Amino acid sequence: MTCIYIAESADKSARELAQAFGLTIICQLPVDGEYLYAGSDGISLCRAGEKGRVQVDFTGGAAQYRRTKGGGELIGKAVNHTARPTVWDGNGGLGRDSFVLASMGLNIHSFEQHPAVACLLHDGLNRALQHPDTAEIARRMTLHFGNTSILMPQTAQAIGHPDVVYLDPMYPQRQKSAAVKKEMAYFHGLVGTTQDESGLLNTARAVAKKRVVVKRPRLGEFLNGEKPAYQYSGKNTRFDLYLPDNPIHD
Repeated sequence: MTCIYIAESADKSARELAQAFGLTIICQLPVDGEYLYAGSDGISLCRAGEKGRVQVDFTGGAAQYRRTKGGGELIGKAVNHTARPTVWDGNGGLGRDSFVLASMGLNIHSFEQHPAVACLLHDGLNRALQHPDTAEIARRMTLHFGNTSILMPQTAQAIGHPDVVYLDPMYPQRQKSAAVKKEMAYFHGLVGTTQDESGLLNTARAVAKKRVVVKRPRLGEFLNGEKPAYQYSGKNTRFDLYLPDNPIHD
């Protein structure tokens, strides 16, 4: 069960968010493990006894750099962004790739099933909506909380199928940056690495109209051991493209 500590300086909406995502509100900081901390600058993922933290921030840092300087060329090609597709992100996570795609003018639906991660992403989107540089981008991002393999088919029936389903499943990568290592350690400690790869890929192929895009480390294994139809490879990352079960060409 994920817990959240709400400081006196936190916005009053923090308690409402905690209740919405089924988080346990605690009155004192825990002595071990990962937990969420709500303060004056939003909600962060922390680990007991350590100073580091993880926060969804679309207004600064790497997100700001990618928004203003570019760097999403490969992912843009993978989803065929020039065709203006509708894209569903089946592993919402911290929302970084969804934000990059939304920065290209695409409408993105992000699905996240872990309550703490969904809370972090919701908090980050709320702050982005209040910032003049990111509000328009954030308005193109819609968060869905729940099991991706259940929610995507339900959402497809309700609003129609997406052109592209994008997947970035958890993968134990080796990173050179100490900051990235700590961030991923916190994230792995919170959500683990076990996932239903077969179910995730099968659901994506059943829902997508035109393609399924899977992000992997450049030398990583194929998702669920299934070879893709084709690939886009970069220096450290590649995008494996799978054809849907029943492709629809408009």
